[in-house]
Amino acid sequence: MKIKSQKDFFAGLMFIAMGVAFAWGATRYNVGAAARMGPGYFPLMLGVILACIGAFIVFESMVIETPDGEPIGKWAWKPLGFVIAANLVFGLLLAGLPKLGIPQFGLIIAIYGLVLVGARAGEEFKLKEALILATILAIGSYLAFIKLLNLQFPVWPSFITG
Repeated sequence: MKIKSQKDFFAGLMFIAMGVAFAWGATRYNVGAAARMGPGYFPLMLGVILACIGAFIVFESMVIETPDGEPIGKWAWKPLGFVIAANLVFGLLLAGLPKLGIPQFGLIIAIYGLVLVGARAGEEFKLKEALILATILAIGSYLAFIKLLNLQFPVWPSFITG
């Protein structure tokens, strides 16, 4: 069979790889049964479903004809770098890094860092829009995680709250 859509083919392979990784990782936990689920049941089922979706996409990419074969373009390194950096900044600001003397900055500052770094991944960066989005996300996250779910993690920098 010939690959008729490169984008779909490689996307399907990625889904299969992630699904197999999740399913394999879930086997380290007690899976249980459908009536009495263990901690590994949900990740196992999620991995299996993800791998099945990937297999379907791969099959579809080899059966359904596309006009130009949908070739894969060059890698978008700038957006990829900024998205990865945004996640690293979020984790670093939320929890800090005590071994390097970096304190916890808490949820609110971490969300602002995440949004401001992640916004640089787009074609154009508008500071005002990024700050508005960060404010909305910070308020929503505070209400959802701290007030509604009562999760216990730092909200503000440790050097402010004491």
